[in-house]
Amino acid sequence: MSKVLKRRWRSEVGGTGLPRKDSRSCEYEAYVPDHLMGRRFFLEGEVAADVADAEAAIVRLNIEANALVDTEALARILLRAEAVASSRIEGLEVGARRLLHAEVVRGMHQATADVTAAEVLNNIDAMVFAVESIDAGDPITVDILLDMHRRLLAGTRLEQYGGIARDQQNWIGGSAYNPCAAVFVPPPPEFVNELLEDLCAFCCTDDLPPVAQAAIAHAQFETIHPFVDGNGRTGRALIHLILRRRGLALRTLPPVSLVLATWARDYIDGLTLFRYVGSPTSPGAIDGLNTWIGRFASACTRSVADASTYERRAAELEVEWRERLGSVRANSGTDVLLRVLPGAPILTADSAATLLGRTYKPAAAAIQRLVDAGILRQVNVGRRNKAFEAPEVIAAFTALERQLASPEGDTRTSEPVRTVPRGK
Repeated sequence: MSKVLKRRWRSEVGGTGLPRKDSRSCEYEAYVPDHLMGRRFFLEGEVAADVADAEAAIVRLNIEANALVDTEALARILLRAEAVASSRIEGLEVGARRLLHAEVVRGMHQATADVTAAEVLNNIDAMVFAVESIDAGDPITVDILLDMHRRLLAGTRLEQYGGIARDQQNWIGGSAYNPCAAVFVPPPPEFVNELLEDLCAFCCTDDLPPVAQAAIAHAQFETIHPFVDGNGRTGRALIHLILRRRGLALRTLPPVSLVLATWARDYIDGLTLFRYVGSPTSPGAIDGLNTWIGRFASACTRSVADASTYERRAAELEVEWRERLGSVRANSGTDVLLRVLPGAPILTADSAATLLGRTYKPAAAAIQRLVDAGILRQVNVGRRNKAFEAPEVIAAFTALERQLASPEGDTRTSEPVRTVPRGK
């Protein structure tokens, strides 16, 4: 059964001039969850229906993506949005244009001076790794989680902790120096490895509906909090590992973190309700589990609805661009560039050549034609490097972020509840 352990915190910072609340010793309680393997999960009828609706929406998103001009481009832009939102939950904020500029600078093999953007780019790298490391039916292992976490912290001030399960007590809220006033204290470090092994074993089962499994695994990961830093972002990437492993989201990711970032209070409250004490078959444990899974399923459904709006806008943009250009020869550099542009709204002649699979000259010619038509415009990134951006794609990306930041999904009737770029 899950339990609370009473522990003693002995302060080692006494006499350093810190406030009393930071330098005191105290008794605290650490929560140790049940293992997931061998546990029975009871889904209430309405929650089971919400899960089924969410799964149908995710499947539909992946199927309908075939109607888009370039499903891989859409997947990239949604992955970027998902990674950015996942970072924002933990306080890393960066606008779309700023992030895309930093991404282009990095593609030129230059160091970006934008530290925040670099950290969010690490988040994207970790999520790309997560997405590409798992196919339908593949096992999810502790090593995969550790490698994903290592990539997440690469190049940051906490790089030394990347990919290493913690060997110290951590906590959430309160003082940075002790857990005396913490909102939540995860399991002591001696429980972490065993709980991670159990979690990954659970992630490899097929007994539960995929969305319910992803909800439980994410909540358990956040409860274990196995790393010194980056737990939230790693735990949200785990969602996509499971959805891919179960074959639900092999092509297009539902940007769940964008919704969870908007519903932050319900998100944290749902995780808290998931953490029962005592028997997993108690009414409180079952109610808490179902409340969390229901909220998670709703976030999935909402994220699909908003992603579909972006899909439609991406398709509309290509139609508008082709009308603006007039005749475009099939499979020409311009034709291919129009299809990949939604996934690469800021590019250079070199990166365009790579995307098009052409040499530099036809790629540069295609770019120039789009510049002449007002589809691309020249900008400077890094140290006066020349690049080109598609303002309408960035505007659509920004509209997606704003829509997902609105509790009701409509900024005309429900203002964004978190920091997002301006609509214009």
